[in-house]
Amino acid sequence: MQGTSVTGTANPLVAQYTISTTGAATVSIEFGPTTSYGFQTSSQAIPAGGGTAKIFVAGMMQNTQYHMRADMNTSSGQSFDDDHTFTTGAIPPALMPQMQVTIPPGQQPTPGIQLVSFSGEAFAIDTMGNIIWYYNNPTGVAPYLVKLLPDGNILMGLNFTGPPASTGIREIDLAGNTLRELDLDTLSQKLHTAGYNLNLYSIDHDVLLLPNGHLLFIVSNTRVFTDLPGYPGQTTVVGNAVVDVDQNNNPVWVWDAFDHLDVNRHPINFPDWTHSNALFYIPDDGSILLSMRHQHWILKIDYANGNGAGDIIWKLGHEGDFALLNSDSPADWFYAQHDANIIGPALTGNFQLALFDNGDYRVLDDGGDTCGTTGQPACYSTSAIFSVDEADRTAQRGWTNQLPYSFWGGSVQQLTNTNMFVNETAPADLGANTSRVSEWTQQTNPTLLWQMQFNNHTAYRTLHMGSLYPGVQW
Repeated sequence: MQGTSVTGTANPLVAQYTISTTGAATVSIEFGPTTSYGFQTSSQAIPAGGGTAKIFVAGMMQNTQYHMRADMNTSSGQSFDDDHTFTTGAIPPALMPQMQVTIPPGQQPTPGIQLVSFSGEAFAIDTMGNIIWYYNNPTGVAPYLVKLLPDGNILMGLNFTGPPASTGIREIDLAGNTLRELDLDTLSQKLHTAGYNLNLYSIDHDVLLLPNGHLLFIVSNTRVFTDLPGYPGQTTVVGNAVVDVDQNNNPVWVWDAFDHLDVNRHPINFPDWTHSNALFYIPDDGSILLSMRHQHWILKIDYANGNGAGDIIWKLGHEGDFALLNSDSPADWFYAQHDANIIGPALTGNFQLALFDNGDYRVLDDGGDTCGTTGQPACYSTSAIFSVDEADRTAQRGWTNQLPYSFWGGSVQQLTNTNMFVNETAPADLGANTSRVSEWTQQTNPTLLWQMQFNNHTAYRTLHMGSLYPGVQW
Protein backbone atom coordinates (compact mmCIF):
# COMPACT_ATOMS: atom_id res chain seq x y z
CA MET A 1 0.00 0.00 0.00
CA GLN A 2 1.43 3.32 -1.07
CA GLY A 3 -1.14 5.84 0.16
CA THR A 4 -4.76 6.68 0.74
CA SER A 5 -6.97 9.75 0.81
CA VAL A 6 -10.63 10.57 1.34
CA THR A 7 -12.06 13.62 -0.41
CA GLY A 8 -15.44 15.15 -1.10
CA THR A 9 -17.28 15.15 -4.40
CA ALA A 10 -19.86 17.36 -6.07
CA ASN A 11 -22.49 15.38 -4.16
CA PRO A 12 -22.36 16.33 -0.45
CA LEU A 13 -23.44 12.79 0.53
CA VAL A 14 -20.70 11.02 -1.47
CA ALA A 15 -16.98 10.68 -0.68
CA GLN A 16 -14.18 9.46 -2.95
CA TYR A 17 -11.80 7.00 -1.35
CA THR A 18 -8.47 6.75 -3.22
CA ILE A 19 -6.00 3.98 -2.44
CA SER A 20 -2.80 2.91 -4.20
CA THR A 21 -1.02 -0.45 -3.96
CA THR A 22 2.25 -1.87 -5.24
CA GLY A 23 0.68 -5.15 -6.34
CA ALA A 24 -2.55 -6.80 -7.39
CA ALA A 25 -5.45 -6.37 -4.97
CA THR A 26 -9.21 -6.35 -4.69
CA VAL A 27 -10.41 -3.37 -2.71
CA SER A 28 -13.73 -2.39 -1.16
CA ILE A 29 -14.60 0.26 1.43
CA GLU A 30 -16.24 -0.34 4.78
CA PHE A 31 -18.06 2.64 6.26
CA GLY A 32 -20.46 3.61 9.00
CA PRO A 33 -21.13 6.12 11.78
CA THR A 34 -18.71 4.28 14.12
CA THR A 35 -15.59 2.15 13.75
CA SER A 36 -17.89 -0.87 13.69
CA TYR A 37 -18.67 0.34 10.15
CA GLY A 38 -21.58 -1.91 9.04
CA PHE A 39 -21.81 -0.89 5.39
CA GLN A 40 -19.67 -1.80 2.41
CA THR A 41 -19.17 -0.77 -1.21
CA SER A 42 -18.62 -2.99 -4.22
CA SER A 43 -15.06 -4.14 -4.78
CA GLN A 44 -12.64 -2.83 -7.37
CA ALA A 45 -9.65 -4.73 -8.78
CA ILE A 46 -6.12 -3.32 -8.98
CA PRO A 47 -4.07 -5.23 -11.59
CA ALA A 48 -0.73 -6.96 -11.16
CA GLY A 49 2.04 -4.44 -10.73
CA GLY A 50 -0.14 -2.23 -8.60
CA GLY A 51 -2.12 0.91 -9.26
CA THR A 52 -4.78 3.16 -7.83
CA ALA A 53 -8.44 2.48 -7.05
CA LYS A 54 -10.88 5.36 -6.76
CA ILE A 55 -14.09 4.24 -5.10
CA PHE A 56 -17.17 6.37 -4.48
CA VAL A 57 -18.58 5.85 -1.00
CA ALA A 58 -22.33 6.49 -1.04
CA GLY A 59 -25.15 5.63 1.30
CA MET A 60 -24.55 8.21 4.02
CA MET A 61 -26.97 10.59 5.71
CA GLN A 62 -26.52 14.35 5.56
CA ASN A 63 -24.53 16.38 8.13
CA THR A 64 -23.04 13.25 9.71
CA GLN A 65 -19.50 12.11 10.42
CA TYR A 66 -18.67 8.66 9.04
CA HIS A 67 -15.73 6.34 9.58
CA MET A 68 -14.34 4.41 6.64
CA ARG A 69 -11.44 2.15 5.77
CA ALA A 70 -10.28 0.08 2.81
CA ASP A 71 -10.61 -3.70 2.89
CA MET A 72 -7.88 -5.19 0.68
CA ASN A 73 -7.46 -8.77 -0.47
CA THR A 74 -4.12 -9.72 -2.00
CA SER A 75 -2.17 -12.91 -2.60
CA SER A 76 -0.84 -12.45 0.94
CA GLY A 77 -4.32 -12.36 2.46
CA GLN A 78 -6.67 -9.72 3.81
CA SER A 79 -5.58 -6.39 5.27
CA PHE A 80 -7.21 -3.11 6.26
CA ASP A 81 -6.27 0.50 5.79
CA ASP A 82 -6.25 2.91 8.72
CA ASP A 83 -9.55 4.47 9.73
CA HIS A 84 -10.51 7.75 8.03
CA THR A 85 -13.37 10.12 8.78
CA PHE A 86 -15.60 12.04 6.41
CA THR A 87 -18.40 14.44 7.28
CA THR A 88 -21.24 14.72 4.81
CA GLY A 89 -22.80 18.01 3.79
CA ALA A 90 -26.41 19.15 3.67
CA ILE A 91 -29.15 18.50 1.17
CA PRO A 92 -30.70 21.81 0.06
CA PRO A 93 -33.82 22.17 2.26
CA ALA A 94 -36.04 23.02 -0.72
CA LEU A 95 -35.39 19.56 -2.17
CA MET A 96 -36.35 17.57 0.92
CA PRO A 97 -39.44 15.41 0.51
CA GLN A 98 -41.95 15.23 3.33
CA MET A 99 -41.99 11.57 4.39
CA GLN A 100 -43.87 9.42 6.83
CA VAL A 101 -42.81 5.80 7.49
CA THR A 102 -45.20 3.25 8.98
CA ILE A 103 -44.20 -0.24 10.14
CA PRO A 104 -47.23 -2.14 11.47
CA PRO A 105 -46.69 -3.79 14.89
CA GLY A 106 -44.86 -7.09 14.64
CA GLN A 107 -43.78 -6.59 11.02
CA GLN A 108 -40.29 -6.29 9.58
CA PRO A 109 -39.54 -4.72 6.16
CA THR A 110 -37.07 -6.35 3.79
CA PRO A 111 -33.58 -4.85 4.31
CA GLY A 112 -32.32 -2.51 1.62
CA ILE A 113 -33.08 0.87 0.16
CA GLN A 114 -35.66 2.56 -2.05
CA LEU A 115 -34.55 4.38 -5.21
CA VAL A 116 -37.28 6.95 -5.78
CA SER A 117 -37.70 9.11 -8.87
CA PHE A 118 -39.85 12.19 -8.44
CA SER A 119 -40.65 14.75 -11.13
CA GLY A 120 -37.52 16.76 -10.40
CA GLU A 121 -35.12 14.89 -8.11
CA ALA A 122 -34.04 11.34 -7.32
CA PHE A 123 -33.38 9.94 -3.84
CA ALA A 124 -32.14 6.75 -2.21
CA ILE A 125 -33.98 6.31 1.08
CA ASP A 126 -33.54 3.59 3.70
CA THR A 127 -36.44 1.76 5.32
CA MET A 128 -36.55 4.24 8.24
CA GLY A 129 -36.96 7.23 5.95
CA ASN A 130 -33.38 8.50 5.97
CA ILE A 131 -32.12 9.99 2.70
CA ILE A 132 -28.73 8.42 1.92
CA TRP A 133 -28.19 9.64 -1.67
CA TYR A 134 -29.78 12.19 -3.96
CA TYR A 135 -29.40 13.70 -7.42
CA ASN A 136 -30.36 17.20 -8.41
CA ASN A 137 -28.68 19.03 -11.26
CA PRO A 138 -29.03 22.81 -10.94
CA THR A 139 -28.88 23.33 -14.71
CA GLY A 140 -32.51 22.46 -15.28
CA VAL A 141 -32.39 18.65 -15.37
CA ALA A 142 -35.33 16.82 -13.81
CA PRO A 143 -34.99 13.01 -13.60
CA TYR A 144 -38.27 11.11 -13.70
CA LEU A 145 -36.80 7.58 -13.99
CA VAL A 146 -33.72 6.27 -12.14
CA LYS A 147 -32.17 2.80 -12.41
CA LEU A 148 -29.07 1.22 -10.87
CA LEU A 149 -26.89 -0.40 -13.54
CA PRO A 150 -24.87 -3.63 -13.13
CA ASP A 151 -21.60 -1.65 -13.03
CA GLY A 152 -22.85 0.62 -10.23
CA ASN A 153 -23.61 3.63 -12.39
CA ILE A 154 -27.09 5.11 -12.61
CA LEU A 155 -29.28 5.48 -15.70
CA MET A 156 -31.90 8.23 -15.81
CA GLY A 157 -34.72 9.42 -17.99
CA LEU A 158 -34.70 13.23 -17.95
CA ASN A 159 -36.80 16.25 -18.58
CA PHE A 160 -34.53 19.15 -19.49
CA THR A 161 -36.53 22.05 -18.12
CA GLY A 162 -34.63 24.44 -20.36
CA PRO A 163 -34.48 26.73 -21.99
CA PRO A 164 -35.05 25.11 -24.36
CA ALA A 165 -37.26 22.44 -22.81
CA SER A 166 -36.37 18.95 -24.00
CA THR A 167 -36.10 15.30 -22.93
CA GLY A 168 -33.30 12.79 -22.88
CA ILE A 169 -31.28 10.05 -21.23
CA ARG A 170 -28.26 10.39 -18.96
CA GLU A 171 -25.87 7.93 -17.30
CA ILE A 172 -24.06 9.19 -14.18
CA ASP A 173 -21.77 7.82 -11.49
CA LEU A 174 -22.67 7.98 -7.81
CA ALA A 175 -21.04 11.39 -7.46
CA GLY A 176 -23.33 12.76 -10.18
CA ASN A 177 -20.73 13.05 -12.95
CA THR A 178 -22.26 12.64 -16.42
CA LEU A 179 -20.80 9.67 -18.29
CA ARG A 180 -23.18 9.44 -21.26
CA GLU A 181 -26.03 11.57 -22.51
CA LEU A 182 -28.50 11.68 -25.37
CA ASP A 183 -31.01 14.49 -25.90
CA LEU A 184 -33.98 14.76 -28.23
CA ASP A 185 -32.38 17.06 -30.79
CA THR A 186 -29.28 14.86 -31.12
CA LEU A 187 -31.41 11.75 -31.47
CA SER A 188 -33.58 13.40 -34.15
CA GLN A 189 -30.49 14.30 -36.16
CA LYS A 190 -28.99 10.83 -35.83
CA LEU A 191 -32.27 9.17 -36.86
CA HIS A 192 -32.50 11.40 -39.92
CA THR A 193 -28.90 10.65 -40.89
CA ALA A 194 -29.56 6.91 -40.53
CA GLY A 195 -32.61 7.14 -42.81
CA TYR A 196 -35.38 6.80 -40.23
CA ASN A 197 -38.36 9.07 -40.76
CA LEU A 198 -39.72 9.82 -37.30
CA ASN A 199 -41.25 13.11 -36.23
CA LEU A 200 -40.09 12.98 -32.61
CA TYR A 201 -42.02 14.57 -29.80
CA SER A 202 -40.07 13.32 -26.76
CA ILE A 203 -37.85 10.62 -25.26
CA ASP A 204 -39.95 9.33 -22.40
CA HIS A 205 -41.10 6.81 -19.82
CA ASP A 206 -38.52 3.99 -19.97
CA VAL A 207 -34.98 3.11 -21.02
CA LEU A 208 -33.00 -0.15 -20.76
CA LEU A 209 -29.28 -0.81 -20.90
CA LEU A 210 -28.85 -4.01 -22.91
CA PRO A 211 -26.10 -6.60 -22.35
CA ASN A 212 -24.27 -5.40 -25.49
CA GLY A 213 -24.06 -1.83 -24.17
CA HIS A 214 -26.87 -0.51 -26.38
CA LEU A 215 -29.70 1.62 -25.01
CA LEU A 216 -33.27 0.63 -25.83
CA PHE A 217 -35.89 3.25 -25.07
CA ILE A 218 -39.33 4.66 -25.85
CA VAL A 219 -39.92 7.81 -27.85
CA SER A 220 -43.14 9.62 -28.67
CA ASN A 221 -43.65 10.60 -32.29
CA THR A 222 -46.46 12.12 -34.35
CA ARG A 223 -48.20 11.62 -37.67
CA VAL A 224 -50.92 13.71 -39.27
CA PHE A 225 -54.03 11.90 -40.54
CA THR A 226 -56.90 13.28 -42.61
CA ASP A 227 -60.58 12.45 -42.06
CA LEU A 228 -60.21 9.61 -39.60
CA PRO A 229 -63.60 8.11 -38.65
CA GLY A 230 -65.14 10.51 -36.16
CA TYR A 231 -62.33 13.05 -36.63
CA PRO A 232 -62.95 15.16 -39.72
CA GLY A 233 -60.11 17.24 -41.09
CA GLN A 234 -56.53 16.84 -40.01
CA THR A 235 -55.62 15.15 -36.73
CA THR A 236 -52.11 15.03 -35.29
CA VAL A 237 -51.83 11.64 -33.59
CA VAL A 238 -49.20 10.95 -30.92
CA GLY A 239 -47.85 7.40 -30.99
CA ASN A 240 -44.73 5.63 -29.82
CA ALA A 241 -41.62 4.11 -31.27
CA VAL A 242 -38.87 2.00 -29.70
CA VAL A 243 -35.29 2.95 -30.59
CA ASP A 244 -32.06 0.97 -30.15
CA VAL A 245 -28.84 3.01 -30.14
CA ASP A 246 -25.28 1.69 -29.93
CA GLN A 247 -22.56 2.82 -27.51
CA ASN A 248 -22.06 5.96 -29.62
CA ASN A 249 -25.80 6.76 -29.49
CA ASN A 250 -26.24 5.89 -33.18
CA PRO A 251 -29.62 4.29 -33.98
CA VAL A 252 -29.41 0.72 -35.26
CA TRP A 253 -33.02 -0.52 -34.91
CA VAL A 254 -36.39 1.23 -34.78
CA TRP A 255 -39.93 -0.03 -34.22
CA ASP A 256 -42.81 2.36 -34.91
CA ALA A 257 -46.37 1.68 -33.66
CA PHE A 258 -47.81 3.52 -36.68
CA ASP A 259 -46.42 0.76 -38.91
CA HIS A 260 -47.89 -2.12 -36.89
CA LEU A 261 -51.20 -1.09 -35.30
CA ASP A 262 -54.54 0.31 -36.47
CA VAL A 263 -54.71 4.00 -35.61
CA ASN A 264 -58.51 3.71 -35.50
CA ARG A 265 -58.38 1.54 -32.39
CA HIS A 266 -58.20 4.02 -29.53
CA PRO A 267 -59.96 2.96 -26.31
CA ILE A 268 -58.96 6.09 -24.37
CA ASN A 269 -57.54 9.59 -24.66
CA PHE A 270 -57.16 9.83 -28.44
CA PRO A 271 -55.24 11.44 -30.17
CA ASP A 272 -52.70 10.49 -27.47
CA TRP A 273 -52.98 7.13 -29.13
CA THR A 274 -50.64 4.59 -27.48
CA HIS A 275 -48.85 6.28 -24.53
CA SER A 276 -46.38 3.44 -23.96
CA ASN A 277 -44.64 3.49 -20.60
CA ALA A 278 -42.56 0.35 -19.94
CA LEU A 279 -40.05 -1.90 -21.71
CA PHE A 280 -38.90 -5.37 -20.70
CA TYR A 281 -36.12 -7.27 -22.47
CA ILE A 282 -36.32 -11.09 -22.73
CA PRO A 283 -32.85 -12.55 -23.33
CA ASP A 284 -34.22 -16.07 -23.87
CA ASP A 285 -35.52 -15.19 -27.34
CA GLY A 286 -34.27 -11.62 -27.77
CA SER A 287 -37.80 -10.19 -27.82
CA ILE A 288 -39.18 -7.20 -25.90
CA LEU A 289 -42.39 -6.39 -24.08
CA LEU A 290 -43.91 -2.94 -24.56
CA SER A 291 -46.63 -1.70 -22.23
CA MET A 292 -49.16 0.47 -24.10
CA ARG A 293 -51.22 2.31 -21.50
CA HIS A 294 -53.78 3.86 -23.86
CA GLN A 295 -54.42 0.58 -25.66
CA HIS A 296 -54.76 -1.43 -22.39
CA TRP A 297 -52.25 -3.81 -23.99
CA ILE A 298 -48.85 -5.33 -23.46
CA LEU A 299 -47.19 -6.25 -26.74
CA LYS A 300 -44.52 -8.86 -27.34
CA ILE A 301 -42.39 -7.65 -30.26
CA ASP A 302 -39.95 -9.50 -32.51
CA TYR A 303 -36.81 -7.56 -31.63
CA ALA A 304 -34.40 -10.51 -31.98
CA ASN A 305 -31.58 -8.59 -30.32
CA GLY A 306 -31.75 -5.87 -32.95
CA ASN A 307 -32.23 -8.17 -35.95
CA GLY A 308 -35.99 -8.69 -35.75
CA ALA A 309 -38.61 -7.59 -38.24
CA GLY A 310 -40.62 -5.90 -35.49
CA ASP A 311 -43.71 -8.05 -35.94
CA ILE A 312 -46.14 -8.10 -33.02
CA ILE A 313 -46.00 -11.66 -31.67
CA TRP A 314 -48.99 -11.14 -29.42
CA LYS A 315 -51.13 -8.56 -27.63
CA LEU A 316 -52.06 -9.21 -23.99
CA GLY A 317 -55.06 -7.46 -22.49
CA HIS A 318 -58.71 -6.65 -23.13
CA GLU A 319 -59.61 -7.35 -26.80
CA GLY A 320 -56.14 -8.79 -27.37
CA ASP A 321 -54.97 -12.28 -28.33
CA PHE A 322 -55.49 -14.06 -25.00
CA ALA A 323 -58.49 -15.56 -23.25
CA LEU A 324 -58.86 -14.64 -19.58
CA LEU A 325 -59.34 -17.77 -17.48
CA ASN A 326 -61.45 -18.14 -14.34
CA SER A 327 -63.33 -14.93 -15.05
CA ASP A 328 -66.48 -13.93 -16.90
CA SER A 329 -65.83 -10.20 -16.51
CA PRO A 330 -63.60 -7.95 -18.61
CA ALA A 331 -63.00 -5.95 -15.41
CA ASP A 332 -60.47 -8.61 -14.38
CA TRP A 333 -58.07 -7.51 -17.11
CA PHE A 334 -55.69 -4.60 -16.48
CA TYR A 335 -56.36 -1.05 -17.71
CA ALA A 336 -54.05 1.94 -18.32
CA GLN A 337 -51.27 -0.12 -16.72
CA HIS A 338 -47.70 0.77 -15.73
CA ASP A 339 -44.42 -1.11 -15.20
CA ALA A 340 -45.19 -4.50 -16.77
CA ASN A 341 -42.35 -6.86 -15.85
CA ILE A 342 -41.84 -10.62 -15.84
CA ILE A 343 -41.03 -12.14 -12.45
CA GLY A 344 -39.72 -15.59 -11.57
CA PRO A 345 -37.28 -17.80 -13.47
CA ALA A 346 -39.40 -18.40 -16.60
CA LEU A 347 -39.37 -15.55 -19.11
CA THR A 348 -41.12 -17.33 -21.99
CA GLY A 349 -43.74 -20.07 -22.39
CA ASN A 350 -45.56 -20.08 -19.05
CA PHE A 351 -44.53 -17.08 -17.01
CA GLN A 352 -45.66 -14.62 -14.36
CA LEU A 353 -46.23 -10.97 -15.30
CA ALA A 354 -46.41 -8.30 -12.60
CA LEU A 355 -47.81 -4.82 -13.25
CA PHE A 356 -49.53 -1.83 -11.72
CA ASP A 357 -53.11 -1.89 -13.00
CA ASN A 358 -54.20 1.75 -12.74
CA GLY A 359 -57.77 0.94 -13.76
CA ASP A 360 -58.54 4.03 -15.86
CA TYR A 361 -61.64 3.36 -17.96
CA ARG A 362 -61.85 -0.19 -16.63
CA VAL A 363 -64.37 -2.08 -18.78
CA LEU A 364 -66.96 -3.56 -16.43
CA ASP A 365 -69.17 -5.67 -18.68
CA ASP A 366 -69.69 -6.93 -22.21
CA GLY A 367 -71.72 -3.82 -22.98
CA GLY A 368 -68.58 -1.70 -22.67
CA ASP A 369 -69.59 0.24 -19.56
CA THR A 370 -66.57 1.72 -17.80
CA CYS A 371 -65.84 2.65 -14.20
CA GLY A 372 -66.37 6.17 -13.00
CA THR A 373 -69.11 6.99 -15.48
CA THR A 374 -72.72 7.87 -14.59
CA GLY A 375 -74.38 5.01 -12.77
CA GLN A 376 -71.22 2.88 -12.63
CA PRO A 377 -68.89 2.04 -9.73
CA ALA A 378 -65.85 4.19 -9.03
CA CYS A 379 -62.52 3.21 -10.54
CA TYR A 380 -59.93 1.36 -8.48
CA SER A 381 -56.34 0.27 -8.99
CA THR A 382 -54.60 -3.01 -8.29
CA SER A 383 -51.09 -4.33 -8.04
CA ALA A 384 -51.30 -7.69 -9.74
CA ILE A 385 -49.60 -10.78 -11.11
CA PHE A 386 -50.96 -12.53 -14.19
CA SER A 387 -50.11 -16.10 -15.19
CA VAL A 388 -49.52 -16.13 -18.95
CA ASP A 389 -49.41 -19.16 -21.27
CA GLU A 390 -47.96 -18.13 -24.62
CA ALA A 391 -48.71 -21.42 -26.36
CA ASP A 392 -52.38 -21.67 -25.37
CA ARG A 393 -52.90 -17.88 -25.49
CA THR A 394 -54.48 -17.85 -22.04
CA ALA A 395 -53.96 -15.58 -19.06
CA GLN A 396 -55.22 -15.61 -15.52
CA ARG A 397 -55.23 -12.96 -12.82
CA GLY A 398 -53.42 -14.39 -9.81
CA TRP A 399 -52.14 -12.37 -6.88
CA THR A 400 -54.15 -9.17 -6.57
CA ASN A 401 -53.98 -6.30 -4.11
CA GLN A 402 -56.82 -3.84 -4.64
CA LEU A 403 -55.78 -0.27 -3.89
CA PRO A 404 -57.26 3.25 -3.94
CA TYR A 405 -57.54 4.62 -7.47
CA SER A 406 -54.24 5.91 -8.84
CA PHE A 407 -54.91 7.27 -12.31
CA TRP A 408 -51.27 7.52 -13.44
CA GLY A 409 -47.80 6.24 -12.56
CA GLY A 410 -47.02 3.30 -10.34
CA SER A 411 -44.82 0.23 -10.27
CA VAL A 412 -44.77 -3.33 -8.92
CA GLN A 413 -41.66 -5.36 -8.04
CA GLN A 414 -41.26 -8.87 -6.63
CA LEU A 415 -38.51 -8.98 -4.02
CA THR A 416 -36.14 -11.92 -3.56
CA ASN A 417 -38.25 -13.18 -0.63
CA THR A 418 -41.36 -13.05 -2.93
CA ASN A 419 -42.87 -10.07 -1.07
CA MET A 420 -44.31 -7.43 -3.38
CA PHE A 421 -43.05 -3.84 -3.47
CA VAL A 422 -45.61 -1.35 -4.77
CA ASN A 423 -45.46 2.31 -5.81
CA GLU A 424 -48.74 4.28 -5.98
CA THR A 425 -48.69 7.69 -7.64
CA ALA A 426 -51.24 10.22 -6.34
CA PRO A 427 -53.63 7.64 -4.85
CA ALA A 428 -57.16 8.90 -4.40
CA ASP A 429 -57.12 8.58 -0.60
CA LEU A 430 -54.08 10.90 -0.35
CA GLY A 431 -54.72 13.32 -3.19
CA ALA A 432 -52.67 15.07 -5.84
CA ASN A 433 -48.91 15.63 -5.41
CA THR A 434 -48.56 12.61 -3.11
CA SER A 435 -47.17 9.10 -3.39
CA ARG A 436 -47.02 5.90 -1.38
CA VAL A 437 -44.62 2.97 -1.56
CA SER A 438 -45.24 -0.19 0.42
CA GLU A 439 -44.24 -3.81 0.92
CA TRP A 440 -46.84 -6.58 1.03
CA THR A 441 -46.89 -10.32 1.46
CA GLN A 442 -47.81 -12.28 -1.64
CA GLN A 443 -50.90 -13.88 -0.16
CA THR A 444 -54.56 -14.06 -1.12
CA ASN A 445 -55.20 -11.48 1.58
CA PRO A 446 -51.96 -9.45 1.48
CA THR A 447 -50.45 -8.20 4.74
CA LEU A 448 -48.85 -4.76 4.86
CA LEU A 449 -45.26 -4.98 6.15
CA TRP A 450 -43.98 -1.45 5.60
CA GLN A 451 -45.13 1.84 4.09
CA MET A 452 -43.56 5.17 3.15
CA GLN A 453 -45.78 8.12 2.26
CA PHE A 454 -44.67 11.27 0.45
CA ASN A 455 -46.84 14.32 1.08
CA ASN A 456 -45.32 16.76 -1.41
CA HIS A 457 -44.01 14.62 -4.29
CA THR A 458 -45.40 12.30 -6.95
CA ALA A 459 -43.18 9.26 -7.52
CA TYR A 460 -43.50 7.87 -11.03
CA ARG A 461 -41.61 4.65 -10.25
CA THR A 462 -39.77 3.35 -7.19
CA LEU A 463 -37.31 0.45 -7.02
CA HIS A 464 -36.27 -1.56 -3.98
CA MET A 465 -32.59 -2.61 -3.96
CA GLY A 466 -30.19 -4.30 -1.57
CA SER A 467 -27.97 -1.22 -1.54
CA LEU A 468 -26.48 1.41 -3.85
CA TYR A 469 -23.96 -1.21 -4.97
CA PRO A 470 -24.96 -4.16 -7.19
CA GLY A 471 -24.65 -7.46 -5.37
CA VAL A 472 -24.11 -5.83 -1.96
CA GLN A 473 -26.78 -6.21 0.73
CA TRP A 474 -27.02 -3.62 3.53
